[in-house]
Amino acid sequence: MVWWLLVGLQGGALLLLFMRLSRGRTRRPPLAPQNEGPSTTVSVVIPTLNEAERLGPCLEGLHQQGPLLTEIIVVDSRSQDGTVALVEAMARRDPRFRAVTDDPLPPGWVGRPWALQYGLDRAQGVWVLGIDADTVPQPGLVAAMVQQAVDLKYDALSLAPRFIVKTAGENWLHPALLLTLVYRFGPTGAVQDPPPERVMANGQCFLARRAMLVGAGGYRVARSSFCDDVTLARHLAKHGARVGFLDGSQVLKVRMYTSFWETWQEWGRSLDLKDASTPGQQWADVVFLGLALGLPLPLLVWLIATGTNGELALVTLLVINGLFLTLRLLLQFAIWPSFSGANIFFWLSPLADPLAALRILLSTLQRPKRWRGREYS
Repeated sequence: MVWWLLVGLQGGALLLLFMRLSRGRTRRPPLAPQNEGPSTTVSVVIPTLNEAERLGPCLEGLHQQGPLLTEIIVVDSRSQDGTVALVEAMARRDPRFRAVTDDPLPPGWVGRPWALQYGLDRAQGVWVLGIDADTVPQPGLVAAMVQQAVDLKYDALSLAPRFIVKTAGENWLHPALLLTLVYRFGPTGAVQDPPPERVMANGQCFLARRAMLVGAGGYRVARSSFCDDVTLARHLAKHGARVGFLDGSQVLKVRMYTSFWETWQEWGRSLDLKDASTPGQQWADVVFLGLALGLPLPLLVWLIATGTNGELALVTLLVINGLFLTLRLLLQFAIWPSFSGANIFFWLSPLADPLAALRILLSTLQRPKRWRGREYS
């Protein structure tokens, strides 16, 4: 009886996964670099707090963007490591750059949305592009994003980047954690818009019409969120905005983390998206990931090692979990172009799937108390 219950649960999860992945058949191709865009203006806002070690490539990448980009506002939260000096040095080369210091963090706000709101209040462009300090914008990024947003009639658009991974731990864990998003929300660039409660976004590179964003309350709607990008995107979609999420691997790179532990700790605690989801959605995703990502490999190994003895339920489980593993291996090839620096440990990342599913469970059970150098009660 227990085995047949598991057959029913995993069979349902397999069907749901097929439905989500099937949207990839009509997904839009990766965004291509573009030198010229529509006649408009773009303001970039970069929130920073002690980012001197990572900020340089981001500033250099923005410096290479064309005249569509009219101002780059670096909103610094009193860094102590020379972050502002880097921006001031770039401003002497390119007058579009300027550094401003935000006001002290108000009660009820998380640092990142507060800095973005502070920059939004000072931005003058028709479009506002929020960029994280750890990104490496490639030539043609800004023009390509704005052109795509105009062509596809998006009010807001964010991109999935190409991840720079170097250490063995990053290569092994990062793809497994990334696939927890693919399993839940399908591939980026799907032609059909998802319902507002399943909209996805990436705040590392988030473009929006300034007037629309201001009219919707700006980043205030996500002021207490540790996944402010998804919280904001779903709020905008719920209130009638068209929000896109596309493959930006050809125009945007990012070095998010530098080790296994940093990847586990920093990224893992926001991937549950609790601030943008209802408790029911969170726990449904936890159960789904357990059935579809965490369980298949261990269960398949156990079934092969112990044998099925011809029992129909166990044979059915063997087939179901074999299909899960086949899909997982195919997805490993599918996400390969989204990684720079992949090595042998990248190809071993399916072995990290149970850990990835466990990390989402742990994150769902916990509320972050420390985030990007700040302590929160």
